[in-house]
Parts: sequence; structure tokens; C-alpha cells
Amino acid sequence: MTALAPEDTLPGGPGPRPCVAQELADEELAAGLLRGSEDCFAAAYRRWGALVHSLAARSLGDSREAEDVTQQVFMAAWNGRLGYRPERGPLPGWLVGITRRKIADALSARTRRGELAAATAARLQLTETGTAGRPESALDRVLVGTELGKLPQVQRRILHMAYYDGLPQTRIAELTGLPLGTVKSHVRRALHRIRRSMSGGDAER
Repeated sequence: MTALAPEDTLPGGPGPRPCVAQELADEELAAGLLRGSEDCFAAAYRRWGALVHSLAARSLGDSREAEDVTQQVFMAAWNGRLGYRPERGPLPGWLVGITRRKIADALSARTRRGELAAATAARLQLTETGTAGRPESALDRVLVGTELGKLPQVQRRILHMAYYDGLPQTRIAELTGLPLGTVKSHVRRALHRIRRSMSGGDAER
């Protein structure tokens, strides 16, 4: 996902370019943001976007994921600007607080994806050690093969690249030309469907 360009993505018609807002002091910029000035919001992004991205990249260890978090932080700041209280601290500190929450959300989501992937991958590997002759092993093989065959072509391809070719999701995104977030979404949905089927639940449609 590319970095946020506030002046291109915010609601409303085109306005004056943010050259004047860019010259404002932090307090004036914060006041303009509270008034709903898109110019001030764009200037705030230019002024502190690198800080937010740096914090996210340091915590997540993934530049692309940090870009996603940076966009989430500034859109959350725009949508929740009326919740900012200047008397409680400067605008950069408020943005850092939002950043920490978004980083925590991203790490929690990563943990959930990892747990799901690990549980499903363990079933997908189906090693022969101690289980090759058991009826449940044969059933698992049939079930996995059946569920993989039911997946949409793009999900089947991505899952094969991830679990059989051992490619990281960033590499899969490069090879398929899909955004990293889309690759993650496909993997998540495909694994959830297979996992629910193997646990006896209804497959996700």
C-alpha cells in the first residue's frame, strides 16, 4: 500500500494547496485540524508522517506493514480529530498515542494469523511419522485435497506458494502483483475455511 496522500483522499472538493498550512506552528496546525481544515491535515501528515512510519517500522519490522499502520493512524486522527484535547498535550504526542494503539492492533492481528497458520500448516504437512497408517491420516489427506480444490484459483495459488513453496507473503505479493494486504487477506480466508472444515465446522464462503 502506498503512503497516504491526504490532499487526494480526504472528502470534499479541491481546496488551496497546503503551502500556507505547512508554515504554521504546531499549535496553529492543531487548531486548524480541529476546525476540519484539510490543508492542516495534509501539512500534519507531511510534518509527522515520517515519525509515525518510523515508530511502526521499528515495532513491526516490516516497512509495508508500517505504511498500512501510518495510513490508519492519520485517517484515525482525521476521523477522530474532535477527540483531540490541546490542553492534554501537543499534537505529535497525540499522534504517537494513536500510533501505539494501531501498532498493538497490528501485532495482535499478526499473532492471530500466526496461530491460525501454524495450526493449519501442521495439519497440511501430514507427515508420515507415527500417523501414516491411521485412518484419520488418510481422511486428513482427502479433506485437505478436497478443500484446496474448492478454493478460488487465486487463493489456491497463494496458499500453494506459501505452504508448499515456502515463500514469504512479501515475495508472493511481488510474484503475483497483488498488494501485500490482499495476499494476507486471501491466506487468512483460505486457512480459515480449511481449518473450519477440518474441525467439523461449516466452511467459510
